[in-house]
Amino acid sequence: MEKTIALRVNGRAVSVTAMADTPLLYILRNDLALNGPKYGCGLGECGACTVILDGVAARSCVIPLAGAEGREVVTLEGLGSSTAPHPVQQAFIDEQAAQCGYCMNGMIMTAKALLDRNPTPTMDEVRRALSGNLCRCGTHVEILRAVMRAARLLSSPGAQYDDHPDAQPAVRADADPCGADGGDRRPADR
Repeated sequence: MEKTIALRVNGRAVSVTAMADTPLLYILRNDLALNGPKYGCGLGECGACTVILDGVAARSCVIPLAGAEGREVVTLEGLGSSTAPHPVQQAFIDEQAAQCGYCMNGMIMTAKALLDRNPTPTMDEVRRALSGNLCRCGTHVEILRAVMRAARLLSSPGAQYDDHPDAQPAVRADADPCGADGGDRRPADR
């Protein structure tokens, strides 16, 4: 039987009438037209569907709608826009962390939740936080650098990431930016 459930999504109150056991992911994508969270595995194992639920990164594919009743849900769309991205989103852009982009929702939302509770994480803390998020394209180095850049930018507005002790060039200094050498984007220390 369908039930009307109230929750807050990206700062606004919404009411949704659906089966109480419908995955939150389906409600966000199909009913509310929020396409940041992606369907990846349907088992809560890949992280593509990650949202922030009451300040904590959560897998929306395994959370029933009833489990979100009265709670605050933030999706990728609630962070920033294409013209005014959130610093975490901007750091992912600056570090060229996306290839296909399918995992980016989960990576960004998990990073945002981490940085909200720990504004100055170590690289190991970032690795642990993101360990449940899968990236099939292999941009792990860029993703880690993006989170560290975001931490720096959020903790010291106006700061440059290059001042951070974990900073490495995003592109090899000897790489041809036009790609004549294969467009190698590996950090210089490899």
